[in-house]
Amino acid sequence: MLRSRIFFIVFFLSIGWLPASASYLLIPMDEMQTNHLKAYGIAFWVLQNQTEVDWLLNYRGGSFAFKHQIKFENELIIRGVSYEVISDAAYNGILQEIASPASNMDVMKLEKYPRIAVYSPKSKQPWDDAVTLVLTYAEIPYDVIFDDEIMAGELPKYDWLHLHHEDFTGQYGKFWRSYRNFPWYIKQQQEFEASARKHGFDKVWQLKQAVVKKIRDFVLGGGFLFAMCSATDTYDIALAADGVDIVDYMYDGDPPDPRAQQKLNFNNTFAFQNFTISRDPTEYEFSNIDMQPQERGLTEQNDYFKLFEFSAKWDPIPTMLTQNHVHVIKGFMGQTTAYRKSLVKPDVVIMGENKAAGEVKYIHGTYGRGFWTFYGGHDPEDYQHLVGEEPTDLNLHPNSPGYRLILNNILFPAARKKKQKT
Repeated sequence: MLRSRIFFIVFFLSIGWLPASASYLLIPMDEMQTNHLKAYGIAFWVLQNQTEVDWLLNYRGGSFAFKHQIKFENELIIRGVSYEVISDAAYNGILQEIASPASNMDVMKLEKYPRIAVYSPKSKQPWDDAVTLVLTYAEIPYDVIFDDEIMAGELPKYDWLHLHHEDFTGQYGKFWRSYRNFPWYIKQQQEFEASARKHGFDKVWQLKQAVVKKIRDFVLGGGFLFAMCSATDTYDIALAADGVDIVDYMYDGDPPDPRAQQKLNFNNTFAFQNFTISRDPTEYEFSNIDMQPQERGLTEQNDYFKLFEFSAKWDPIPTMLTQNHVHVIKGFMGQTTAYRKSLVKPDVVIMGENKAAGEVKYIHGTYGRGFWTFYGGHDPEDYQHLVGEEPTDLNLHPNSPGYRLILNNILFPAARKKKQKT
């Protein structure tokens, strides 16, 4: 009987000892991870639970680590995210490995979850948005805002703003030739014109120019801007065309300024310079920033772009934004697919490119106290997404490296470099 009591005492003491000796949860982000996309959602959720997260840059694909709690481990199991339970000693060993001057690794501490806004019209659009798809799949909360909220000065409520398939030139995506008789196009034009009048403008392009300047001021004050597809080049075009009518009669009822090209001010733009706007109102392009399909010389089979490798200790921001389990990523098209490298400003950080094609895909820069990232293409897991097609089912792509780049940007505003122990 005495032996049995001693056995049970030792057994329960050993069980009680486990949480103390295995006190960190490590989420590997290399090829061993079963669901990379939901792993970001876990990191965000842990931040929501007032617990700091270490982002281990370049360690096993950009892994995450945080203090062990039973509720965190249960959530990892529920969401199907791979993890490891490790001791304090083991985690300190990882930190020492990362801190070594010989390693291209570093630790960024995530402290507070960012407040996220997605710029999108309230009415249903005939296309999906890769960012809202992945935020929903990763279970990361966000608010939808549009021109009313921006003009009302609500942007300072947020840390991170996303722009997707938007046309800031006021030309309704230049869909006039193909879709002008479709109900969704007619409804969109009516809604946009009513919104312009509501905010005191005669033309939609005038409202959009006011919106892009509000967004510019948001970044200037320390905000984080992420944009994809046509929201990237049309944003810069609208900044360059401040006060200039560049749209034709079918969009605003009168012809454009004949000297519109000469009046562009490239000092106003974030990313691009010396570009030529498209003067053809029926052309499905806004300018020569976007690489044309015929000049790219690429097909779905050979369309790839390569991520640059940065110094984690000296260039932590682009290092964070390029964390991935692969460095060569399959390309994907959009109304704006990729950027002509010769038109990218020299101070812009190029993070992903197809050098042979002369195009860049993924770029980043600063403006004032804030940051912006532009990502060409529409949907990383749908090579040529067409108007009216069904949204991508991310249950089929839980390890998508193209979607990982989006989620890197989500966590970026929460980061602060961690001081290593001496």
